[in-house]
Amino acid sequence: MSRYLIEPFDASDRYATEHYQGATGRNWWRGDPALRLLMRRHLGEGYGWAEPYLDQLGELTGGLIARCAEETDRNPPRLEKYDKWGRDVSEVVMPPSFETARTALMSNNFTSPAFAAEAVANGADPRALGAAWTYLLDQADIGMGCALGTGGDMVVGLAEKYAPADVLERVRTIFANGFYSGEAAQMFTERTGGSDLAALESAAVPDGDAWRLTGFKWFASNANGSAFVVLAKLPTGDIKPFLVLWERRDGTRNAVRIRRLKDKLGTRSVASAEVEFTGAEAFLLAGEGSGSGLGTMMQLTNASRLGVAMMGAGAARRALVESLCYASAREAFGRRLIDQPLMRRKLAELIVETEAVQALVFDGLCGPRLRLAPALIKLRAARLGVTAASDAIEIHGGNGYIEQWPVARLLRDAQVNPIWEGGDNILCLDVRRAMLRENAQEPFLDRVAAALDQAPAAEAATTDLVRARLDDLRKAITAWSALAPDVAEARLFPLAQFMADVYAAALLLEQAGWEERAGHGPRKALVARLYTDAHLADHGPLRGIDRPAEELEHFDELLSGAFAD
Repeated sequence: MSRYLIEPFDASDRYATEHYQGATGRNWWRGDPALRLLMRRHLGEGYGWAEPYLDQLGELTGGLIARCAEETDRNPPRLEKYDKWGRDVSEVVMPPSFETARTALMSNNFTSPAFAAEAVANGADPRALGAAWTYLLDQADIGMGCALGTGGDMVVGLAEKYAPADVLERVRTIFANGFYSGEAAQMFTERTGGSDLAALESAAVPDGDAWRLTGFKWFASNANGSAFVVLAKLPTGDIKPFLVLWERRDGTRNAVRIRRLKDKLGTRSVASAEVEFTGAEAFLLAGEGSGSGLGTMMQLTNASRLGVAMMGAGAARRALVESLCYASAREAFGRRLIDQPLMRRKLAELIVETEAVQALVFDGLCGPRLRLAPALIKLRAARLGVTAASDAIEIHGGNGYIEQWPVARLLRDAQVNPIWEGGDNILCLDVRRAMLRENAQEPFLDRVAAALDQAPAAEAATTDLVRARLDDLRKAITAWSALAPDVAEARLFPLAQFMADVYAAALLLEQAGWEERAGHGPRKALVARLYTDAHLADHGPLRGIDRPAEELEHFDELLSGAFAD
């Protein structure tokens, strides 16, 4: 029975809005055939053990977590700056909806050490399960993903190497439930900027086996955490990472002040703040040498980039599902939107691009470790999250621009992903650094070639085209290396995009080969063909207008493998 009053001027079915259901309230595991096949591939014999947990997680993220995300967005964290006596307590108060969601997620935490050990004992790869956990969570709430995951691996990894024994024990206690527990924060960015480390102003001076750190961080997410990695300058001028805990060794409050919470465009469920250190007790997370510690931290930052890339993939997937739900229910010109050719073209594009990014992110997290991969994957995935959310708003029309509908928040949240852990230009500079200093293009190109070796035989034409573009990419890298420095830097963006295009096409063909050999049909081969045609084919002077419309001819096949109602 409907909960609204029937409008007297129209008793038709047109306004029976109970017929519309968006993503919230669905089981996101059961509704994602592409993810289920991906998990079958990555989990192998462990899939049967893992499937009930994934099903439970799909119900949780599509239900409680999605609903809590909307409530937290409307009632975000607040700062209790002073207590009743006027003393600075700098307490971040999280809304009940956030705490409810976090408690539920921690009770179903695929990233905890205990769950990972159980997964290994049952033949399942914990990396793949952790990736699925974050993928489903990020569809509901990117901010929660940030709040739970920001810097936990960095804090623990550096503390294990460099922290004094008693401090390390405290860190281990704080992170007993794993990295994704919402206890960490990375504090790098200052008013001078986040990427130019030479402009850093925070400073630390020695104090026994500890340090005293003074400075001001301009944008620090998850300020309600308990353990922070903070960049500061030594008296020598070297920049090093430090561990700062909310409490000193003696149990008293550390000299950490929160000036204010940021009034952000989106991701309101993660408390981002301006944080001041006034002689805070800190512990050096580095050994001897100017690069020690900082290099390790940058390696961990690369891992964090994959986490942000997953947020982009999650945003794209949520945008796709909301678009499919709306287009299936909304009618215009006497037909459902989803039955109209232009809409089918757009939805097909969203399906293909989302699955390509899914392939990239899961390869980065579950495949071979490639130095180039995090920057390239984040470059593609973070941007797709924004464009897919924008497309979803357009598909919803005026409704999409209204905050009562879910896609407005989705766009606000997704916009941060190209910024977190380095914008497009910073990622491109990292690609250059990796190639010039580490010759990182060689293992990357080898990975692409190995993926193409697994392509299905029936897709020889598509595979040959991607191989040809792989050869072109090798030539492009050689030509780029001979350019003048300023020109070479300016050409980094198209070069990185070319790398991402070839990488994604090869991974889709690799997936298609596995699906065919495992008896799951040729659908992924269709996705690979469409992606390759869109990104790597030469469409000639007519821009492909004269080409067959395979996305329309096989739309139902595309849809059935992307979304289960």
